[in-house]
Amino acid sequence: MKPLAIVIPLCLSVGIAHADTLQEAVDATVKTNPDVLAATHERRAVSKEIDQARAGYYPTLDLAVGTGWEMTDNPSTRAAGKGEVHLNRDEASLNLRQMLFDGMETKNEVMRQEARTNSRSYGVFSSAENTGLEAVDAYLNVLRRQKLVELAQTNLEAHKRTHDQIMLRAERGVGRAADMEQSLGRLALAEANLMAEQSNLRDAETAYIRVVGMPPASLSKPDSPIGQVPASLDEAIASAIDNHPTLRLANYDVESAQAQHATAKAPFYPDLHLELGTRADHDIDGQEGKDKDITAMLRLRYNLYNGGRDSARREETAFLINQAAEIRNNTHRQVEESVRLSWNAWETVKAQMGAREQHVQSSEKARDAYQQQFSLGQRTLLDLLDSENEVFRARTALTNTQYDEMYAMYRILNSMGILLQSLNVELPESAATIAANE
Repeated sequence: MKPLAIVIPLCLSVGIAHADTLQEAVDATVKTNPDVLAATHERRAVSKEIDQARAGYYPTLDLAVGTGWEMTDNPSTRAAGKGEVHLNRDEASLNLRQMLFDGMETKNEVMRQEARTNSRSYGVFSSAENTGLEAVDAYLNVLRRQKLVELAQTNLEAHKRTHDQIMLRAERGVGRAADMEQSLGRLALAEANLMAEQSNLRDAETAYIRVVGMPPASLSKPDSPIGQVPASLDEAIASAIDNHPTLRLANYDVESAQAQHATAKAPFYPDLHLELGTRADHDIDGQEGKDKDITAMLRLRYNLYNGGRDSARREETAFLINQAAEIRNNTHRQVEESVRLSWNAWETVKAQMGAREQHVQSSEKARDAYQQQFSLGQRTLLDLLDSENEVFRARTALTNTQYDEMYAMYRILNSMGILLQSLNVELPESAATIAANE
């Protein structure tokens, strides 16, 4: 087993070396993420079942050759006075069988596998959309944490300036020991806040590597996707019903179940096959010499009774249609719920934005005023330190709200099934083909 320190660099060296923009990061994710690739391989595997089903339209050709020993004791050998006959038996046969009618079983099975393949294509689409949203979240979270580290660094520098000011007063003999301890304690807290934010940034970068497959380089803040968001919730829901890949996947699952039900009706019809065969045997059944024949037959086979198995199978597939239909109905509800939740999250952070901005402006003005008043001896050190912390908390809250708003908009686009389209990111080939045809 390779050491983890060796495996990780090897993994990171695969694919694109860096992704600076959000579009590049999402594109790299869709092309290399294991979840998307696994869905792609599943779709390709299912597509081969179409070829297996179509094989029913083509003839089968079977060759059989055998050689060995045979002992025969039957009325013919005894009538000839031979009793037991021991011969070296040789046999060879070639048979061709062509289906002419099978109760539409092959036709309906092909339709079923085509529907399953289309369902898996939208499964790839859905996986790419959801993984793309994970990449957006990871990308924005790195930017968010970088900004919060910057704010924590600014907060630490402000506390250092205040602490230096207190030390200068102490050196002049006008400061108090309590002020020194208060300032030192707040400085330590600011340092701890910075270390915590740096740790959060490293966690965000680790999550980015897991999703995107490479470390974040020079990430740039993306433009707001507000232009892609519909004007109303009703428009967003309507677009989701028309475009969401999971809902289309569920529709194809219903088609697959319907075709499966049609296939289950095939045993109630006869089979008709054209069968051509030739046989060349030697020393067979106690008779020495060659034994040849050639046949050309139309053979009809019709099962008259098998214990009710076919009827039970037909009833089973009817229930499976109902199951698939209810799953589709539930998917419809889930898609609508996802849009509503995403829209509500966006509306909430939008409503908070003005208050967050006002909080920052007011806390900064109060901090600046407290600084002047502290210099004049009109404010205590505690007032000044509290005002500095208030600025830090206000800026942190505003930053979180700004990135929450941006993520909420991308989440709406994902709930509508158009996230990758909005970012101009190509779908995997397995999903792009069917999406282009509809």
